[in-house]
Order: sequence, then structure tokens, then C-alpha cells
Amino acid sequence: MTEAAAAAAPGFAAPPLLATLDDPLELRAFTSFSADADGRRVAESALCLSGLHCGSCASIIENALRQVPGVLSASVNGAAQRASVRWDVAATSASALVDAVQRAGYGAAPDTAAGARAQRLTERRSATWRLFVAAFCSMQIMMMAAPAYFAAAGELAPDLKQLLDWASWLLTLPVLWFSAAPFFTGAWRAARQGRIGMDAPVAIGVAVGFVASSGAAFDPGGLFGHDVYFDSITMFVAFLLGGRWLEMAARHRAAESLEASIGQLPTAVLRVRADGSTETVSAQRVAAGDVLRVPAGQAFAADGVLTRGSTQADEALLSGESRPVPKQAGDAVVAGSLNLQAPVEMRVERVGADTRHEAIVALMRQALSQRPSLARSADRWAGPFLAVVMLLAAGSALAWWFIDPSRAVWVAVSVLVVTCPCALSLAAPSALLAAAGTLARRGVLLRRLDALETLAQVRHLFLDKTGTLTEGSLRCSEAQLQPGAPAWGSASELRARAASLAGWSSHPLSAALAAEGRGPEAFAWQAVQERPGQGLQAQDDEGREWRLGSAAFVGAADAAPSPDPEVWLGCEGRPLLRLLFAERLRAGVEPALRQLQADGVTLTLLSGDSPERAAAMAARLGLQVAASAAGTQQRGLQPEDKLAALRQAQQQDQRVAMLGDGLNDAPVLAQADVSFAMGEGALVARSHADAVVVSNRLADVADARRLAQHTMRVVRQNMLWAGLYNAACVPLAVVGLMPPWASGLGMALSSLLVIGNSLRLAR
Repeated sequence: MTEAAAAAAPGFAAPPLLATLDDPLELRAFTSFSADADGRRVAESALCLSGLHCGSCASIIENALRQVPGVLSASVNGAAQRASVRWDVAATSASALVDAVQRAGYGAAPDTAAGARAQRLTERRSATWRLFVAAFCSMQIMMMAAPAYFAAAGELAPDLKQLLDWASWLLTLPVLWFSAAPFFTGAWRAARQGRIGMDAPVAIGVAVGFVASSGAAFDPGGLFGHDVYFDSITMFVAFLLGGRWLEMAARHRAAESLEASIGQLPTAVLRVRADGSTETVSAQRVAAGDVLRVPAGQAFAADGVLTRGSTQADEALLSGESRPVPKQAGDAVVAGSLNLQAPVEMRVERVGADTRHEAIVALMRQALSQRPSLARSADRWAGPFLAVVMLLAAGSALAWWFIDPSRAVWVAVSVLVVTCPCALSLAAPSALLAAAGTLARRGVLLRRLDALETLAQVRHLFLDKTGTLTEGSLRCSEAQLQPGAPAWGSASELRARAASLAGWSSHPLSAALAAEGRGPEAFAWQAVQERPGQGLQAQDDEGREWRLGSAAFVGAADAAPSPDPEVWLGCEGRPLLRLLFAERLRAGVEPALRQLQADGVTLTLLSGDSPERAAAMAARLGLQVAASAAGTQQRGLQPEDKLAALRQAQQQDQRVAMLGDGLNDAPVLAQADVSFAMGEGALVARSHADAVVVSNRLADVADARRLAQHTMRVVRQNMLWAGLYNAACVPLAVVGLMPPWASGLGMALSSLLVIGNSLRLAR
């Protein structure tokens, strides 16, 4: 099944504008493809949404998407206004997903920079006009209500008051019909799903207030008395829309900041022909092996290697470091980094979803599309809370009907308005998203927002050594021929063979060795296998088995250990060549470890290196070394040994974190309560981690833990404020001391305070 099959999903005829979403080139911009356990071709699409105002909106969209035949799962983050949908390409299409969201009454577009910008522009215009109409009409109505407030008894003629009330009624109509429409449509959507949404109290309060005020305006001596509340109704709608407009503006600023980081890829590039001339082609048409000419000031469109010229590149998105990085011919360049200095030419090696840029974008989208557990908990409480609010409003109205019937209606309206749990629903998502954005700018990308909650509780951090504490790029400093090796080739020939075989692995030592050779295709390797924690095994064109890895793996278990990292090459069980590497600590490792220890974090080294090298590194940095259940030190650990050491710490009720980079770290990263993978590490390690340290700086991990703790303090502050606000204002509304306009103002200010408190994390 190909990507194009998604355009032929049965049972749905896409409208012309939506049908373009099913074009394979367009589809891959916001969709990734994989195969599930049953062999089905499964797609995962990222959508940006609009029109959401509360947690219940996210649930409505999730339900609408899940009802589309072929949708396997759907997750909506209301705070980020993002959706992630997994679907069977044989049963549905991307256009069907967008159509389902639109039929539910919301906006949806592919989560690409262009679509998101258009979606935000539409949302901003609509929100601004709704706020303008509500604010303008409420000011006019306040002018008409002023005579009734300031006139002494008997000074305002009844017919003049009724005329002013009728004029206020007319001006209230556009507010209810246009400005307050999101509240009524939101309440209706939730009701159709059998839920009580957060728009329900607002819609009911506004509707009840309008009906009662209309009765008083047209029949002053009737059931509803002679008092009208048009000014309170319109002012409340204006206040609430103002709060939502400010919330929207803050969300849009965060989205624009993110797009500025990840939306640097050019839409068109200069491709060099075989005769040296250039042609302008779409960036979507670039393929591996193409040669591109990149002008100064343009971003690199793919991962590759410079073939001509020298320049400086801005890799802030990839490393969190804004200082330019010098690039010479032969150096690697990555998609999304900016060519700052001079025109250069590059040879493309990876495009599209295979690039590091797209991997980072996918991580960001995945984190933004998830709904944190704290948000889900708040949403679960919101439903029962709203049911209690309805009963409380009805009880208050009934009680005031016997005390003072003229005040029963506006007391009920005030109770409905003041208790809307918007602040509670925003308490956790707003803080977690602000913190995730800050970490992304520093070079730490979260794959799931829940990791922040766990990270704040971590008291034990396990660390890999090679590629994590030490530089991932090493230099082969010495090659030692072993006895009998000349019969298999000279030192240079064996070294070239080792470099070629190393090209099949992403381990830091293999990468350093492979950089010296001509690539894995230099020798005809067959049946290549990588054994985690041991090394590579392959057959040459004569059927001989070669091994590259640890001394024990190659057959040199009796060799004296080296204080430096080493790799052995052997054939048919005979060690032939010993390669020694110079190892350096990453910049800033020691201060970062001291910061973690000062914060009360226990640090333990899990290394697959020899006992001597691991002990020397642990002593130098003041780290513990993992011990077995028997109490003996376990260094030179295999993946299963690392896993056992981490599980032992978890059995002691410790929250543990793991920081690693290699293939052999993947099981431990998956087992840890929260895990970090270095950005230069193996793909399988990054896919098992909760966060990727694209900056490759250990200091960012230490800062991430501190920020996580600060984030959880902010979440608790937000929830405490939401609780105190309701505890203080609900009694005032029940006893009739808080009019509807004051209730609306209080609710809007409460939500804004929560958002403002969360935005402190973005600084």
C-alpha cells in the first residue's frame, strides 16, 4: 500500500478543496506512515484546530474523529489546539478527517506553517470582530441604562424608561446572535454528545438573563418585574470574549515563535544539473544524491554534506545554541539550519521524514498533540462540577423566588457565570505547554508533556558514558597490529576494512572510525548484524566472518585493558587489529553534574566500557557505579545488566531517570520513569526516550529538572487560585452580592491570571 492509496479511501468523496490534502506530496508534509502488527499501512496525521474554547471541545473533536471509519485513535490537545490521528490508509483519507472536524463545527487544517498561519488569521479576525461588537454594544447599552441608575425615584418617566429598555433590547440582539454565538454553539455541541461543557453555564446564564430582561422590557408589570439586565449581559459577554481574545493572542504568539524555529525550510531550491547549470525545483522534489546550491541567507533544505565552499551555519533549532558553526567542504549540514555567510553547494543524503529537522518537528507535534494526565484529571472533574453548578443555580433561584422574586433571575445568572471552571481546565495545560516551549528553545524536546510531572520527582539519574558524558565524535589515535595479522593484510588495509564495517553502526566509536573510510559500500559486506553492547558481525565476499567491537566479542578477552576507548577487529575468531581512541568530556559536564548533586539527585554511571575506564571516569566526576544485588560493582555492563540495575533502584520506590545515546541504552530508556536521549544518539534510543537533548548539553538536562519542578509549582498555584476563586465568589453570588457583570469580569480575570502565571515559565 502506498501513500497515494490514502486518496482513494472508500465511502467518502472529498470536496475539491479538501481533496488536495490527499496528494502524496502534500500528505507527507503533515503525515507519517508505518505498518502495524497486522501488516496494515497506518498513517499518523497532525492537524491544527480552531474554535476550541474549553476542555469539552477537545472531547467533542476526538469523538467526531473516532467516528470516521478507519480511524484507529485520535488525541486532541485543546490548549495547544492540535490533534494527532492514526488511521488506516485503506479505509479513510486525510480529507475525511478534516471534513469530520469541520462537520463537528470546528476548523481544521494540516499542521504545516502555511495552514496554521491561515487558521490563526481566520480565528483572530473572527475573535476580534466578536469582541468589537460586544464591547461597542455594551457601551451603548450602558449609556441607555445610566438614567435609570442615576435618576431619583419618580424623575424618569415610565414611558421613557420603557423606550430606553426597548433600545437596549435591540442592541443586545447582535451581541447574542453574533458575539455570544461560540458559547451557544459550544454548549449545543456538548449537549449532542451527552456532556455538560464549560460553555453550558455561560449559555444558560446569558439566555435566562435575556429572556427575563425581555419580559421586563415589554411587560413591566408581568412575571419578571420591571428590572432589565441587558447591560450586565452584554458586559459579561464582552469581558469573557476579551479574556478569550487575550488567551488566543498568547497562544498565537507561542505558535508563531515555534514556527519561526521549525519553519525555516525553503519551498524552492536550486538543483545543480550534470552540466553545472542550475534549475529551480520544489523542495518536495529533492532526492538523495542531488546537488543543491544554497545561497547565503537561505536554510538548508535537506541533510547532507558540503561539497564546495565554506560558510557558517545557524543550528539554533538543533542545538539550542545561537552561535554560528563553521562549515567546510566535507562537513555535515542539517535541514533547517541557516546558511549565514556565503553560497555553498551540498550533496543531499537524507530528505523529508528522514532528516533531523523533520524528526524534531515530529517530536514537537507529538508533544503538542497529547493531553497531559493533569489536564485529563481536570476534565474529569469539570463534568460533575458543572452538574453541581446547575443544581446550585437552580436552588439559589428557587430560594430567592421566595425572598425577593425580582432578584431570583440575576442571582441564578451570577451563580452560573461565576462558577465556570475555565481557570481549572487551563491550570495544567497552559503551564506544561509554556515549559515545553522553553525547553525546546534551550535544546530539549519533549515527546510527552507528562514527562515534566515525573521529572520533577526524580531523585536518581543513571548516565551512560560514551557519547553522553564524553564527546560523541572521537578520534582514532593508534592502530595496533596483533600477532599473525600481517597474513590478513597491512595495518592500513585492516584499518580501511574496519572503517567500512563501522559504517553500518551509529555507535560513537563506530562513527568516528567510519569517518576515516570510504563508506560501508567500500567492501561487499553481507549478513551484517549488530549485537547491542558487543559490536558488529558480517561476512565478506569469500564467506569469512568478521567482527568489530569489544575485545571479548572479537576473541581477545585476555588482552590487557586500555585506559582509552578501544575497538577490536577480528576474523574467524582471530583478533587482528586494536584501535585506540582519544576520549574527551563534553563541555560543561562537570558543572552540570555538580548542579544535579546540589539539587539532591543521586548520580550513577552505567557503562559498557571496561571496569578500569568506568572506574576512572566515575572517580573523576564523583559518580556512583551500579552494583549488583550481591553488592559487587558491575562495570562493563551488558544491556540486561543496566536494566537490572535500574529496576533495582525502582524497587526501592525511587523515581529514576536515564540519560543515554546508544542502541544498547534503548531497553533502559524505555524502563526508566523518565528518559533522555542525546540528539546525536541512535534513532532507536531517541524513539524510546521521553525527551531528546538535541543540544547534546548535560547542563540542559539539569536545567530541565529545575524547570519541571518550577512548572509543577505553577500548576499547583493555578489550581489553588481556581479553587480559592470559586470558594470566595460562589457564596457572594448565592447571597446576591455579585451581579452578573461582576461575575463575568471575575471569571475572565481568573482565567487570565492562570494564563499569565503560566506564561512566566516561557521567560
